[in-house]
Amino acid sequence: MDEIEKVLKTHEVRPTAIRLLMYKFLKERNSAVTLNDIESGFDKSERTTLYRTIKTFEKNGLVHQIDDGTGVAKYALDEPEVGIGNSQDLHLHFHCTNCNETICLTDHKIPHISLPKGFVTQDMNLVLKGICDKCNES
Repeated sequence: MDEIEKVLKTHEVRPTAIRLLMYKFLKERNSAVTLNDIESGFDKSERTTLYRTIKTFEKNGLVHQIDDGTGVAKYALDEPEVGIGNSQDLHLHFHCTNCNETICLTDHKIPHISLPKGFVTQDMNLVLKGICDKCNES
């Protein structure tokens, strides 16, 4: 847990027991998770505590929220080098229409887009949809 504690402190997040456990939980996942997924992994914790923890992580640059078009927010850990004061890690996401998993494609960055004068970007999300490699093997 020392490594996780260091990451939390780097992002100015106090390393409480639930925060350490939730970070470990997210780190062990290969795909983005919903709040319900988190609740299932922490059946003895209250929903509000879990929600506040994920929102604290999001606010401090530990996780990002993904809108994959399913109508349910999903969360995934940010790249380790992305932190407070750094520009957001803008990468592609892939949503498998077969298994319903959403995966961060961190090696595939979203290029900078120049907007017309007067336009200000507040959020950017690019989700590709199709069949993931696991489902395609089946």
